Amino acid sequence: MPEQWSNFFVMVGGGAAALAGLIFVAMSINHQVIIRNTTHKNRAINMLTGFTAVFMASSFALMGEQDLRVLGYEWLVLWLIATAIFIRGYVVAIRSGMSSIGLTTPRLAGGTLCYLAEVVSAVLLILRHDCALNIAAVGIIVLFAFLISGAWLLMIGIYEEQAR
Repeated sequence: MPEQWSNFFVMVGGGAAALAGLIFVAMSINHQVIIRNTTHKNRAINMLTGFTAVFMASSFALMGEQDLRVLGYEWLVLWLIATAIFIRGYVVAIRSGMSSIGLTTPRLAGGTLCYLAEVVSAVLLILRHDCALNIAAVGIIVLFAFLISGAWLLMIGIYEEQAR
């Protein structure tokens, strides 16, 4: 692992763990609303999955004595699973017709592109391309924006439902 990347992965891994914890606390406080609403439930799953995937990807990147190709395989499995969970959750939420807050095609496309950037970076690591970590970093940074805004949309949806 090139030394210049360790601070980046420590920062995003720690941030992802902290934000996953906050989402978990918010979910436990509002669990009844989330359980009753398919959109909220799938959005919560997607937020936890996304932050957990970023944490795990960062953890894998920081493991010592590991070849970058091995990291690529680890990331490939991780990001394919996270991508599938994200797309499935979004589609289920749209089909449920419960809460439509933030369920837009641009959000689905943007989030999917972030996850696919991570898949591409994993493949490029396996193939030993120098740009792989740069693509992964940009994808993670933009994914963070989608995850944080998704968490906000989850809270807005919960409060809107409680107000009814």
